[in-house]
Amino acid sequence: MAEGENKGLVLLDFWVSPFGQRCRIALAEKGVEYEYREENLRDKSPLLLKSNPVHKKIPVLIDHGMPVCESLNIVQYIDEKWPDRAPLLPANPYARAQARFWADLVEKKVHPPSAFHLFVSCAAPGEAHFLRKFTYCIRFQMYESGTKLWKLKGEAQEEAKKEFIEIFKLLEGELGDKKYFGGETFGLVDIALVPFTAWFYSYEACANLSTEKEAPKLVSWAKRCRERESVSKSLPDPLKVYEFVCFLKKVYGIE
Repeated sequence: MAEGENKGLVLLDFWVSPFGQRCRIALAEKGVEYEYREENLRDKSPLLLKSNPVHKKIPVLIDHGMPVCESLNIVQYIDEKWPDRAPLLPANPYARAQARFWADLVEKKVHPPSAFHLFVSCAAPGEAHFLRKFTYCIRFQMYESGTKLWKLKGEAQEEAKKEFIEIFKLLEGELGDKKYFGGETFGLVDIALVPFTAWFYSYEACANLSTEKEAPKLVSWAKRCRERESVSKSLPDPLKVYEFVCFLKKVYGIE
């Protein structure tokens, strides 16, 4: 076995990544022990590059040498591997399909993985090849709601704000008066969305937006989720996330 690998369960991750947090929450819900390894996304480890040669990004769950990539895929893998511990998907096929649909919507609309990974993997602004990656990201991959709120200004930001609120209203409609998206049971959709609640403060600070005013049911749901140990121990302090966002804004001249 190559140096740096592990015979058990290893999660390659980055502290502020909402995608990695999904995996951490799922593992905590199942009560599964694992080794956490923080990645430097500017200087990715050989293990990460080997484990995810297609996308070269976190999170990656390595199960006895077998890598599993993409956060929602990892969460479902965890659910299938430990089916008797706190099921994350309902048994009913239609309900399972609905859960996957809404989790996919969160994936594509709230804060796209491509945007997050290209932001945090870019090195110093003076390095031209990283800036080309960043420019590509802005032009083609970053125009999704959450990222827009702190990246854009003026009319463009106002449009992004409206889009963001529309998505939140849509999610609120699906949540309704339920405790969790799956009813009384915490599951896949909750895990897909709840990590982004740690970014709410950043969205509000950067876009003069009140999530509590615009989406009170969603905010109440987020508070309920935070009461779960699996969530509270997996999510970062919102102020730390805001510091991270401010750092990115400064690095890329988004003031």
